[in-house]
Amino acid sequence: MDWYVASLLELADDLADAATRGKRLAVLWGLRGCPACRRMHEVHLADPTIAGYIRDHFDIVHLDIVGSREVTDFDGTRLPEKELARRYGVRATPTIQFFPESIEAIAGRPPAGREVARLATLPEPAVFLAMFRYVHAKGYTTEPFEAWLKRQA
Repeated sequence: MDWYVASLLELADDLADAATRGKRLAVLWGLRGCPACRRMHEVHLADPTIAGYIRDHFDIVHLDIVGSREVTDFDGTRLPEKELARRYGVRATPTIQFFPESIEAIAGRPPAGREVARLATLPEPAVFLAMFRYVHAKGYTTEPFEAWLKRQA
């Protein structure tokens, strides 16, 4: 999407830039030819309500699960996209990782403890949008997504 962040692939900088604009950072893992990724772009992100909400509240960095571009992780480790995906246990596409609002909330944590939420499947559009709302509302600080989602219904 033309509104994804034009990242220099320095995740700490991307997080800081997002925070400066009052947004959250999310990393979207995709794969060329992935049917679910295509559906996400053609259905979910083509919906003006969903796309508008995400653009207003999030910076999205798009990475390729088998890519070779070098990315600098939050702790300064530099590695190709595919190795970064392995480091975070990303195994399928699309996967969206949501990170805390500040680098201080990540400092000293291993990769498995850095995310505040993860969307590792492609749910229906309403649930997809709900996950972004959950993260924006910091619902993860009080309850799991499934419980939060039930209360929203």
